[in-house]
Amino acid sequence: MRGDDRRENPEGGFIIVPVLWILLALAGMAGILSVYLVNTAQALSLDEDHLRSAALVSAGLELAAYELTSQTKPQRPPSGSFSFRLDHARVSVSFRSEAARIDLNHAPKEMLANFFQVLGARADDAVEYAVRIIGWRTPPSDDAPEAERSLYRAAGADHMPRGAPFANVEELRLLVHLPPALADRAMPFVTVYSGRREINALEAAPEVLASLPGMTPDIMKSFLEQRTSLRRDARSVASLLGPARAGATVEMGDSVRVRTMIAFDNGRQAAAEVIILLDGGDDPYKILFWRDDGGAAAMRRQSAKAH
Repeated sequence: MRGDDRRENPEGGFIIVPVLWILLALAGMAGILSVYLVNTAQALSLDEDHLRSAALVSAGLELAAYELTSQTKPQRPPSGSFSFRLDHARVSVSFRSEAARIDLNHAPKEMLANFFQVLGARADDAVEYAVRIIGWRTPPSDDAPEAERSLYRAAGADHMPRGAPFANVEELRLLVHLPPALADRAMPFVTVYSGRREINALEAAPEVLASLPGMTPDIMKSFLEQRTSLRRDARSVASLLGPARAGATVEMGDSVRVRTMIAFDNGRQAAAEVIILLDGGDDPYKILFWRDDGGAAAMRRQSAKAH
């Protein structure tokens, strides 16, 4: 055999290298594609769970609204709860009249000042916070068009008071001089959806009851001991509250806070808090506020559900 027949092809290695690069690139693309497909499948699963949760919350709202609107206003329960199974899930629903909370747009100054004292503020500071709430929600007058704004400028705030009703309770955090920790403590007890100066004494939390002008520790203790047996007897409630009765009511109002907890059979859970307005026109109810368990909120969503 001739010696030159055993010589290697110098270009052979250069042919193999591009092929290896192509194979590596294809393998990389396959890996990326598999990750994309996994992520897409997970996203679709989450979207499906979200859609199912929203549908189940809507079902709970339908049932709560039906339970309330099927009775005349004087007979509507100010609170209640029920549960049902649907779409491989257990759904627990509770509702309570929004009148059980202090309305930032309607509560009088004394009630607001008492409320902040109940939460731990000093008396003088509590009065100032109450004045700031009223200043936020009140349109500027011709006599003092810049009075409230000047306070915010002097405090170096990067915003001005609304000069109109609170759009949502989170605006409470924007008041000058109000400590953030105090605003946090106030959140479970305030609303902008009640539309009332008075609070529902039969449903209000002790912190809210203690804020009633004229309330004393003895009156409150006696009232709390007996209110479960009072039902909706306005005369008995007024008698027990004595001087604190002016800021109280037994009426439910038209706004209701509905909380929904969902436990899917596959172990997933979801929750939502929705405020609805009953008797809002042609529709059985309107959604004023919706917040799911992820914290996403939609303020004053004017959508409606029909039975």
